[in-house]
Amino acid sequence: MRIGIIGPGALGCFFAARLYLSVNEQDEILLIDHRIERAAELNRQGILYESDTETERCPIPVGSSPESIGTLDVVLSCVKSYDLENSLQFAAPLLDSDTLLLFLQNGISHLKYGEQKLLPAVPAYATSSEGVTYLAPGHIRHTGKGHTCLGFLSPGGSSGNERLEQLSTALRNASIETSISSDIRTQLWAKLFINVGINGLTAVYNRTNGQLLTSCATRSKIKGLVREAENVAKAMGITIEKDPVAETLTVCKRTARNISSMLQDIRQERPTEIDAINGAVSRLGRENNVATPLNDDIIVQIKTIEKRYLSSQTDTNEN
Repeated sequence: MRIGIIGPGALGCFFAARLYLSVNEQDEILLIDHRIERAAELNRQGILYESDTETERCPIPVGSSPESIGTLDVVLSCVKSYDLENSLQFAAPLLDSDTLLLFLQNGISHLKYGEQKLLPAVPAYATSSEGVTYLAPGHIRHTGKGHTCLGFLSPGGSSGNERLEQLSTALRNASIETSISSDIRTQLWAKLFINVGINGLTAVYNRTNGQLLTSCATRSKIKGLVREAENVAKAMGITIEKDPVAETLTVCKRTARNISSMLQDIRQERPTEIDAINGAVSRLGRENNVATPLNDDIIVQIKTIEKRYLSSQTDTNEN
């Protein structure tokens, strides 16, 4: 298989490195970056993968021209949710009707691509609880093993099912615990509950996941945020398999050292995915007449933090 990973962030570099380290000779792993200069630098230095047990520098080919790469068998979309639409336009030459396009965004705003059949590819979705910290361009640290779940929102057809099985096998061979779900929507909402309860609070308080549990007040906020999301899901008829609050608190404990993706974004002074996470809960709450005051408030807090440094960046660029 030819597998392309779009987006050299924490998760993109993680999947690229793990697959590269385990790939068969007949397979090809590519990392794809829309920034020409950064792609050139990553080609020179490789991807540095660290964990508690190993350090590997992986000379993964990094391309910035989809036209020269051509169509791929599988594409993993690891870009931020707010970059997804532009990324899909950029990636169009990589896709055809048999390409499996796997979405790995946080939140649920990307689900529209599975429902409306807007793509020249077979859309599939994934959730992953792997803990990965972005240290520098092309340099990541694997902070905690998790589980990756794959699936379709609508039937993938024989070709799509075969590609999904092949990808699942490749990920397991790369020591990434992986399963295929017949109800990926439920799994995506289960991940959303966890992100709703953890990500925004870690960014507001500048704490690791585990540090959120050291304060009774913060634990109470976790529970409140998640219960609001649960109420929205119930109003929409979403299947809920496990108690979302209990699951979120368990993830906090299990990933105690992890720096959430949103806190990493704040520390790197980048835009966050608040709109796709708590923002989605707030928007769907309004549509379904479910109050979400805690989620509304965390959105305001994150956007206030973002505005502080993003406006500063704009002023600097204009000068």
